[in-house]
Amino acid sequence: MRRAGGALDFAELAEDIAGEARMAAHLNAQIITLEDRIAILYEEADPGQVIASGPGFGVITAAGILGRLGDPNRFASLAAIRAFTGLVPRVSQSGLTGRNGPPTRQGDPGLRETLFKAADIARHVDPTLAARYHDLVAGKGKHHNSALCTLAAVLVTRLAACWRNGTLYELRDTDGREITEAEGRTICATRYKIDKTARAKVDVRRRAQQLKNPTTSRREKESRSAPATGPSTTTLRTNPRDHHDLLDVR
Repeated sequence: MRRAGGALDFAELAEDIAGEARMAAHLNAQIITLEDRIAILYEEADPGQVIASGPGFGVITAAGILGRLGDPNRFASLAAIRAFTGLVPRVSQSGLTGRNGPPTRQGDPGLRETLFKAADIARHVDPTLAARYHDLVAGKGKHHNSALCTLAAVLVTRLAACWRNGTLYELRDTDGREITEAEGRTICATRYKIDKTARAKVDVRRRAQQLKNPTTSRREKESRSAPATGPSTTTLRTNPRDHHDLLDVR
């Protein structure tokens, strides 16, 4: 790219940049084609747009969840769906006592990753999830990733319940009042925002707790790690066990 005298060869540089631009344009065209194909397949799998009704969701996010999870009706209960995601806590038993550890991470890692990212989107739209996240991080001192794993399990349970009951995801404030997405974003940003100063205080508190309890520290390090079928039918049904399971995760 430099000539014999050390001067920069601008013509060669321009040619290299043009080549990179052509490659980027080609990749972008492929992405658009794939997204269009995904949208068509998702429409066939979920004509009612049940999963896409999730807070802040787009078609790609919804397709990623439904494509990896499959038909929620194939599971015996909502608890079985949570177990399938690998987002439920591992139970460590010793004698007659037991304690919850980090997520089991069993099942499809692609599903966990999609739900993890979806939960991060949803907490900025759904006040009930934002309140849960705020309590876990600011109140209980949980790591950001650990809190998102909890939210992801709650979110997939709610989505599956909507699918099984044939209803769309309802966005509500913490008092049960139905709200719009715009209202939800405003509530989440004003009522449940955790600024850098507050996060720093939580980090200090968590490190102090880890020094006091090395066993908890090891479990916390594991839980910090963010999670790295065929088309389903849309014949929906109500399972009497779903209501009880849904209350458990809220």
